Amino acid sequence: MRPLIPIIVALLLSVRAAAQQTVSIPTEDGGVVYGDVYGQGDRAVVLAHGGQFNKESWEKQARTLATARFRVLALDFRGYGKSRGPGDSDPMDAPLHLDVLAAVRYLRTTGAKSVSIVGGSMGGGAAGDASIASRPGEIDRLVLLGAAPNGPADKLKSSALFIVARNDASEDGPRLPWIRKQYEKAPQPKELIILDGSAHAQFLFQTDQADRVMVEILRFLSARGTPPMGTTNEEELNAGRLSRQAGLDAPKHLPAR
Repeated sequence: MRPLIPIIVALLLSVRAAAQQTVSIPTEDGGVVYGDVYGQGDRAVVLAHGGQFNKESWEKQARTLATARFRVLALDFRGYGKSRGPGDSDPMDAPLHLDVLAAVRYLRTTGAKSVSIVGGSMGGGAAGDASIASRPGEIDRLVLLGAAPNGPADKLKSSALFIVARNDASEDGPRLPWIRKQYEKAPQPKELIILDGSAHAQFLFQTDQADRVMVEILRFLSARGTPPMGTTNEEELNAGRLSRQAGLDAPKHLPAR
């Protein structure tokens, strides 16, 4: 992990411009979704926004990932921007996982050898559900910000990193108990990072923990290989060391069980 530290810190401090283009992608249920594509390469990442955001909200994170040599597709879900499809009048109840799968398959058919997803809140739930519905090996890794799959977490087909603020809450109460419950059901390899504070999902990028969150995302997506299913992920200790050497406070980790 040590050789990665100066690279990741440099990416966070100075994000160079990355080429951007907008694409339209058909969904399997007759919809069309739009996405902004940044960067090049055969490792790809889909960015799936929360209910209060859109594809443009990911621009800073997309450019950071593109600088790290990921090809990035920031997606507008149906009902946002020009994206449309069945259920778009009420996206929270729409089959948003189909939008995520459409983005994943677009990247696969245009040259990506691996595709991961970073999803916040609503987009994190859709990302988890896309993994459940995906073909084996289709989605490499998931980063779920203040989110968990809506469907059965034991059916996830991807490595998963859950990041949540300890006091993150909705009008229905704290989110951590549900996220922890889904995390515990998820197959290995997996990680749960609990941060101090109450910022929800993408709102973490508007706090003083923004750099810390991005360090963790880059570490997880950039790690070589994948721990075998059913074993304990040892990267929690390395993550804390990485954060300290990057000049950040180490996040609290719960070891995978």
